[in-house]
Amino acid sequence: MRKITLLGSTGSIGTSTLDVIRQRREQYGVFALVAGRNMYLLARQIEEFRPAVAVVASEDARANLKIRLQELGFPASQWPELLFGPRARVAAAVAGEADFVMSAIVGVAGLEATYEAVRKRKMIGLANKEVLVASGALIMDAARESEAEMIPVDSEHNGAHQCLRAGLRAEAIRLYLTASGGPFRETPAARLRSVTPEEALNHPTWKMGPRITIDSATMMNKGFEVIEACWLFGFSPAQVSVVVHPQSSVHAMVEYVDGSVLAQVSATDMKMPIQYALTYPARAEAPVPRLDWSLPRTWNFGPPDLDKFPLLRLAYQAQEAGGSATCTLNAADEVAVEAFLRRELAFPAIAEVVEETLSRVPARQAGSIGEVLEIDRESREAARESVRARAAVPAQAEA
Repeated sequence: MRKITLLGSTGSIGTSTLDVIRQRREQYGVFALVAGRNMYLLARQIEEFRPAVAVVASEDARANLKIRLQELGFPASQWPELLFGPRARVAAAVAGEADFVMSAIVGVAGLEATYEAVRKRKMIGLANKEVLVASGALIMDAARESEAEMIPVDSEHNGAHQCLRAGLRAEAIRLYLTASGGPFRETPAARLRSVTPEEALNHPTWKMGPRITIDSATMMNKGFEVIEACWLFGFSPAQVSVVVHPQSSVHAMVEYVDGSVLAQVSATDMKMPIQYALTYPARAEAPVPRLDWSLPRTWNFGPPDLDKFPLLRLAYQAQEAGGSATCTLNAADEVAVEAFLRRELAFPAIAEVVEETLSRVPARQAGSIGEVLEIDRESREAARESVRARAAVPAQAEA
């Protein structure tokens, strides 16, 4: 039985991963559940999946978890080892009992644990974009040295991974990542300054956490995917194209040197790429809807509007610049998105904060995860200063 450490067990990818494990209990068990602060859900996951270890963000969260477990009537004699903090996250990821690590913590909180798991040659299911966006060079160098295998779980990168199995990597000349276009695909640019967080969180296709949903609305999420694809598959930014495809049925396409274009098509359900990562290189029946090809359907494809969604352009530029530019890009975006959700920024100001932060924080090469985290800290502080300078006029007032 393959034992899994799940980094981010209470998030959308984490809960979907547990759904897949629930269907295949004879094949997969849970060694460790790592979560942040949703102790109510984590307690229920512990009761059902019986991990050996559970890790939370803080000592207060651990105390809260104990209360939740007691409320469930779950006997203390059956509790897992209850740990907290960054070192415990790393320990859960590198433990000898863990055969597979699902990296699904949003943000840089999961960076160090994922990096150390790669160094230990764990098989990684990579669902955390920030790992490669913030520290692509270090992660990929570690993977080459340890020969660790990383299977992408994002639907687009997972689709690309599947398409690239059809030919030699040297024969692939272009990667197409599809984008739904988000909730504002047809919204006039002039109205974006007045959109609310509630409107931005109303994604037409996917159900995701708040930050990734806002990133989808700004198309920054697709910019992160471009960066991630460059690291994962060895493409240059110029070889990765974004195509707006509102139906979200085609997840990625790979063009080969002979002109053939292979597409990966499936239902919009994250359990499919999650299971693909868990069972790779084999395939197995997945608990997802099947496409009904007896029904008529229309698929549309078109270019993104980089003037209306400048964060996608900034992502390309940051990857071209190299060094720590993409780390700063990610940190500034997270700060700006949080400010937008607090109604301190108008929607277009998210891009303004990110661009200003990139201009203020010089790009440099990071030689360690510690240096990456320091650049992340500096970038966040610069972004917060940019937010404070704009927050004197609330987003609603600007509207």
